[in-house]
Amino acid sequence: MAEHLQHIAGFHGARLLRHDDGDEVMFTSITFFTSMDDVRVFAGQDPEQAVVEEAARRALTRWDERVTHHEVAVDLRP
Repeated sequence: MAEHLQHIAGFHGARLLRHDDGDEVMFTSITFFTSMDDVRVFAGQDPEQAVVEEAARRALTRWDERVTHHEVAVDLRP
């Protein structure tokens, strides 16, 4: 994931999940922000429009154009 995320106010980390699915590998990225306002700083005025870095576009065969946002209901990290 892009290092520039570290400089966005309200950014609290990211995870990149990997799943082998037969002939393909599926990646799921999860980013954590303090608020939807902070998400808009990163994503723009349409926060459901996926932000796919150019390097990822070159490496991936396809990606979702739209994303969903969720609130953390439980956090079990130590």
